[in-house]
Amino acid sequence: MQQQDFDSLVGKSGTDEGIDRRSFIKVAMGTGFAAAAMPICAQTVVKTDTVGLTAGEVNVVVNGQNVPVYRAQPEGKTNLPVVLVISEIFGVHEHIADMARRFAKQGYLALAPELFIRQGDPSKYGTIAELMKEVVSKVPDAQVMGDLDAVVAWAKANGGNTDKLAITGFCWGGRVTWLYAAHNPQIKAGAAWYGRIVGEPSALSPTNPIDIAPTLKAPVLGLYGGKDTGIPVDTVEKMKAALAKTGNKSEFVIYPNSGHAFNADYRASYVEADAKDGWNRVLAWFKSHGVA
Repeated sequence: MQQQDFDSLVGKSGTDEGIDRRSFIKVAMGTGFAAAAMPICAQTVVKTDTVGLTAGEVNVVVNGQNVPVYRAQPEGKTNLPVVLVISEIFGVHEHIADMARRFAKQGYLALAPELFIRQGDPSKYGTIAELMKEVVSKVPDAQVMGDLDAVVAWAKANGGNTDKLAITGFCWGGRVTWLYAAHNPQIKAGAAWYGRIVGEPSALSPTNPIDIAPTLKAPVLGLYGGKDTGIPVDTVEKMKAALAKTGNKSEFVIYPNSGHAFNADYRASYVEADAKDGWNRVLAWFKSHGVA
């Protein structure tokens, strides 16, 4: 299961072109909300400025625990639609912060919480295997749902309109997107980028997206790579079939030329055309479901 989780969460394409895992993890992650140092594919990195934005770290207290959240929003504006931006296994590094700024430029209050804060700092681990074992595998789904509930409450108290609430996530965060869309009835729409759909239940992760399909109300846009070795297309088809039985209006896009993490512009897995198409689809999806 550890190897299966590694494959599905990270994808082979991020480490298979002469780049060892230790080198990958060091360049993939920043420290807290600092810029990631020396990205693997610096020439493709998208950098969104903060002109016209209020952006930076805020803290949300959950049962006495400070949960850092990267916040980006149009400067001086209130009553904003809210989007939760859920990270990969590497936590909230510069790429995730940039995604939040992209949403802020579109008029959203974008919030990217550090959901690994209790288990450890992802930037301290030299290999992906260590990170998976020591941090990611120890994060209970229930903890994540509770933290996100608290972030939504913070948004409502700080200029966000939680009647217009969306969630999007990448890799590990893609799976969380499916689960939180089922957990919180306030969610109007979700967008899951290559999030694992099936898996063996465990004490900390008792359900997976395929399990919540019968009760999912919110529409989720699923964006997946046809060449993703960790998330086979047949698992996407299973989710599609399960949702079809309920009348849920979720939709799926499978990009035949992409593998895992095709939106990660700092990695060798990046596919610019599909990433841009996915981004435009997400914006249109949220707008069509009353979020924007």
